[in-house]
Amino acid sequence: MTMKIARACVSGALAALVLTASPQSARADWLRAESERFIVYSEGNERSLREYVQKLEMFDRVMLFQSGILSSTTPPRKLPIYLVSGRAGLTRVHPQSTRDTVGTYFPTEEDIFAVAIRNDDGMGMSGQDVLMHEYAHHFMLGNTPGAYPAWYVEGFAEYYMTADIKVSDNSVILGGYNQNRAYWIMSENWIPLDVLLRSRPDEVRNGSQRTTYYPIAWLLTHWFFSDTERRTQFQAYLADIAKGTDSVEAMERATGMSLEQLRAALRRYTRANLSRQRVAGRFPTPEITVTRLPRSANDLLLINQRLKIGVPQNDRAALGEEVARLAARHGDDPLALLAAGHAGMHFGNRPAGETALQRLLEIEPDNIEALQFLAQERLRQLREADSDAEQNALRREARDYIARAYAAAQNDYRTLMLMTELRQGQPNYPNDNDMLAMGLTLDRAPQLPAVRFNYAAALAEKNEIDEAIAVLRPLANNPHGGGASRYANRMIASLEAGGTLSGLAQDDDDEVEDVPSDPDAPET
Repeated sequence: MTMKIARACVSGALAALVLTASPQSARADWLRAESERFIVYSEGNERSLREYVQKLEMFDRVMLFQSGILSSTTPPRKLPIYLVSGRAGLTRVHPQSTRDTVGTYFPTEEDIFAVAIRNDDGMGMSGQDVLMHEYAHHFMLGNTPGAYPAWYVEGFAEYYMTADIKVSDNSVILGGYNQNRAYWIMSENWIPLDVLLRSRPDEVRNGSQRTTYYPIAWLLTHWFFSDTERRTQFQAYLADIAKGTDSVEAMERATGMSLEQLRAALRRYTRANLSRQRVAGRFPTPEITVTRLPRSANDLLLINQRLKIGVPQNDRAALGEEVARLAARHGDDPLALLAAGHAGMHFGNRPAGETALQRLLEIEPDNIEALQFLAQERLRQLREADSDAEQNALRREARDYIARAYAAAQNDYRTLMLMTELRQGQPNYPNDNDMLAMGLTLDRAPQLPAVRFNYAAALAEKNEIDEAIAVLRPLANNPHGGGASRYANRMIASLEAGGTLSGLAQDDDDEVEDVPSDPDAPET
C-alpha cells in the first residue's frame, strides 16, 4: 500500500540511488545490514545504518512485549527495507508514487518489502511515522492473527507509529501523538462513532469523516490502552466481535456506555494529560552484520525491486530493455544476471532471460531467486503445452527447480507457493503434504491475499469450513484489502450459506491490483 504524508510507514537512515555513478567505480554506495528481524539496504554512513536497524529491532520487540508474545520468538521471515534519500529513489521502484509519498509497503507474491524516505515531509507526518505505521500492519498480520475491526487495525498502527525510540537509554516511550492527527482531534467535526466502528476507511466518503477516521481510531485505541480496566473491556469487545456481534453493540456492551457517552468520555480524555508509557531495559543489543554491495547495486538494486511489484503493460518492453542495458555493464555479476533474467522472463526477451538465469546458477547453484524464476517459467510453459509428453517434461523440470530452492531455504514462502501451484489439478490434491505446505506459506506470508485464497479453498474442499472462514476473516476485514477484501467476503458468505466455493469466481472489481493502492491518505 502506498504511504503518504498524513498516512504512515517508513523512516530512513540515509541515501538515494545514483544512476549516474561511474560503472568503473570499485564498489557500490549501497550497504546491506542484517539483524534478527530485518534486512535494510541503504547508502552511506554505516554507523547511522546500524542505529536505524537497532531502532527497528527495539520497535518490533516492544510490540511483541505489549502483545504478550515472547521476544525470543524468531520471525519466519525477515522484512527487507530499502532506504532512499528522496522521491527519485521511490519512483525508481514505483513510478506511480505521488509527490507527497514518503514511502511504500509492497506485499507481493515475489517479495514483501518496504521502500522509504527518511526525511520529514514538513507537514507533521515524518518518514519515521510512516514506517512504523505500515510495519505495525505487517506485524499485526504476522503475530496477532484475528478478525479485528478496521478501526482497530488502523488505531493499532496509529498508536505505535509515534513510538519514541531511544537507543541511548534502551527505552521506548509509547502513547505520543502526531501533530497532524492532533489537529483533527481538536476539531469539532469528528467522524460519528457508529461510522468509525462499522466502516473501513475506504468506505468513508464524507470529507470531514474521512479526515478524522485515523485520528479518532488512534484516540479510541489510546483510551483503551491507557487503563487496565479499559484494556479488559477492550478484550471483551474483541471477543464479542469474533463471535459476529455488531461492532456498535459490542462496544456499548463492553464499556457500559452508549456511543454518546463514549464520545463525551473521549472528549474529556483529549482535555486531560494523555498518558504515555515508558518501556525500558527489555531490548538486548542486536547482532547486526553490515556488508557493502557490489557496484551493480548502484544501477540495479532498486529497479530489480520494481520488477517484482507489477508493471503496466505499456511500460514493460521499455523497462525490459533498460534492465538489459544496465545489466550488460556488469557482466557476470550475480545481481546483474538476476535482474536480466528476471526482466527477460517477465516482459523482455525470454531466451535471453533463461540464459542469464542459467549462467547465474553456474556461478551460484543455490541462488533461490534464480531457481524460483525458472520454476515459474516452467509452470507458465506447462499451462501452454499441448502434448502429455511435453507437459510431463515441463512438470519434472519445474519440480526439480522447486526442490533445489526448497533445499536451499525451506522457509521461503515463494518456494512453498510454487510447490502448491505445481500440485494444483493433480490427483489427490489437496493431500496432507499440500495442506502442510499451504499452512506453512500462510505462516510465512500472512500478508498475501493469494496465500489465504488458496489455503481457504483447500480447507473448504476438505470440509473444514470454520477453519477456511478463519483464514479469510483477517483479509475480509483488512482496511487496505480492496478487491481482495471484497472477494474474501464473498467467499465467506458462500461458505456460510452452503459450505462450498464451487463456481465462485472473482468479479472485475474483486481483482487484486498489481501495484499498491493508496487507502491511507486522509485529507490534510
